Amino acid sequence: MDTLLMLIIMIIIGAGIGGFTNSIAIKMLFRPYKAIYLGKWRVPFTPGLIPRRRDELAKQLGMMVVNHLLTAQSLKERFLNEKYEKALTSWLQQESDRVFTSEKPVQVWLNRFEIESPVPYVEKSMDNWIESQYETVKERYKTQTIRETLPERWIVRLDGKVEVVTDYILSKGVDYFSSYEGKERIRVMIEDFFKTRGTLGSMIQMVMGNTSLTDKVQPEIIKFLKHKGTHDILEQVLRKEWENVKDWQWDRAFSVVTDQDLIVRLQGFMKERIDLKNWLTRPLGHAVSPLREAAVDRLIPKLVEVAKEMLADKLEQLLSKMQLQEIVREQVDSFEVSRLEDLILGISRREFKMITYLGAVLGGIIGLFQGLIVLLLR
Repeated sequence: MDTLLMLIIMIIIGAGIGGFTNSIAIKMLFRPYKAIYLGKWRVPFTPGLIPRRRDELAKQLGMMVVNHLLTAQSLKERFLNEKYEKALTSWLQQESDRVFTSEKPVQVWLNRFEIESPVPYVEKSMDNWIESQYETVKERYKTQTIRETLPERWIVRLDGKVEVVTDYILSKGVDYFSSYEGKERIRVMIEDFFKTRGTLGSMIQMVMGNTSLTDKVQPEIIKFLKHKGTHDILEQVLRKEWENVKDWQWDRAFSVVTDQDLIVRLQGFMKERIDLKNWLTRPLGHAVSPLREAAVDRLIPKLVEVAKEMLADKLEQLLSKMQLQEIVREQVDSFEVSRLEDLILGISRREFKMITYLGAVLGGIIGLFQGLIVLLLR
């Protein structure tokens, strides 16, 4: 009975020593956090292993992440494949619906991203472009004739406009001379005519009177303007002049108006047709709706494909420029030791407990063998 009790006591003491020493060894990995000094003498094994080797640990963790975890090859296999390409394409196409169905004005979206109104910049760029293109075109075509440079279909259309211009001129003439202003102009012209005729003019005025003569002349002028013969004569004159104009060199055509006046007119015409300010007040969905099919069905898949190819080619260079190793090292190096302890124990707590239990088991076995040896040596 004494022998059995001794063996049990030896086993318990061995297990206690084994478990306790392993537990102390694990604690000494982290504790104490700082070196302990007695005067100028540093107590051995202070600070703990990890606090003392934290710089090296941070460096090794950084190397492990770069060399074994976030490698270019692993990222390519994980993300740069057909499955993720389709998933990203589908997600972007769904997200694009928010843009193409938005009822918020374009300006609101620009303000959301703190982008100022692009109207002044676009208009200035457009003005500069028109001015530069005008100078280029003028220099290129100034020695050529209008007939040589204008497309044939344009020439045909302009030829057809001669009759329209004739109708317009005669119509405006009839409107003018039918008005009170036109009638007054006739009266003044008649008075001026008779003034140059001396006594004969005065006698005719006395006999007929200015008002009655004006009333007689006005309908005749209007009748003359409406006559088909007048139309034919004016159209013939305009066609003849137009044929002459077609043989002008552009240098002569440009001289009809000043360059600056023509440029300003072109710039104003373009701004009026585009009307950027009105465009900014339109709902974004309406403004970009013509682009919807092209963007969703073609542009987004193409962009994803190009981005995938670019990442595949430049991923290693990108990871190198990101300096992940240094980022990890700096982050780990900035951790409090207590936080680092919690991080490691959170991952390996069960394993550390098993090491403690294993120490107790081995200690118990060693205690048993010690008891047996003592019995044999009696």
